[in-house]
Amino acid sequence: MKSRSKIVERILQALRPARTICVIGHVRPDGDCVGSQLALTLALQGAGKDVVCWNEDPVPRKYAFLDPGKLLAAPRRGRKFDCVVSVDAASFERLGKAGERVADRGLLVNIDHHVSNTRYGDLNWVSDRDPSTGELIFRLIKQAGWKITPQIADCLFTAISTDTGSFQYPSTRPQTYHVAGELVKRGADLARVCREVYQSYPLSRVRLLRHVYNRFRLACDDRVAWFWLKQADYLRARADASESEGLIDHIRDIEPVLVACVFEEMGPELTRVSLRSKSQAVNVSEICGQFGGGGHPAAAGARIAGKPLSVQRRVLSAIQQALAKTS
Repeated sequence: MKSRSKIVERILQALRPARTICVIGHVRPDGDCVGSQLALTLALQGAGKDVVCWNEDPVPRKYAFLDPGKLLAAPRRGRKFDCVVSVDAASFERLGKAGERVADRGLLVNIDHHVSNTRYGDLNWVSDRDPSTGELIFRLIKQAGWKITPQIADCLFTAISTDTGSFQYPSTRPQTYHVAGELVKRGADLARVCREVYQSYPLSRVRLLRHVYNRFRLACDDRVAWFWLKQADYLRARADASESEGLIDHIRDIEPVLVACVFEEMGPELTRVSLRSKSQAVNVSEICGQFGGGGHPAAAGARIAGKPLSVQRRVLSAIQQALAKTS
């Protein structure tokens, strides 16, 4: 705790004199990224800072309720910042255009919880023991003494809830429940968060889910489940890429399955791979690391160049080798 408090104080020392600040997050933001970005932006604005919140991609539909003021925006050229804070991004490349357009800056602060983080900031607070970046932002705000409003509490509760699988993943710690409880005390609207995030799906997502159940395949004695998402699948479903978040959980939850995999077409010879593991003996971050990606032991991803079938064979082979070591 002492070393953690020390790095938090160093970050606050960088933020206190800064007048113009940019808060950025990774491309295709999930709940942890969106919630952490917005919570920190709102807290900094409450502290009197001139703050912008940038992401290459828009807020996914199911998290739009967190941003009624449309704070999270596309990055712009020609801005200069005293300080830039990156949240929930394991590498600078994951920031996409947001990273490119904060080149004229002072200090770059990197706050993240991925074990694969490359420590690309001038100041790096990377705590892979924590199940979400939202918990780190909560500690930062609390140590700074900034006010946690009900809107900030909603953002942080969403961040923590989504990255812990509604507090079901093994990464969830006793402290996580304490933080969640304090956020509820500060005004987090549990009913609204649950309704918006977990109980409200557009028909387009249901069409994608139908595709998953119709097209998923099993391998390695039913211990591996996988499916493809191609651009044509999104068009048929009239869905956008943000609606694919969480689809992998539906095949991960099949009883014999230990590892779930989604292959997503990003271009003619570029595939986004997402992996989930239910076995502590299979570290999918290590598997994705073989392809230049990373993440957590139970959830990781990579972008892999090559012909689709070649990528599929290589990834499934790597999963099979990892499973063989558990036998």
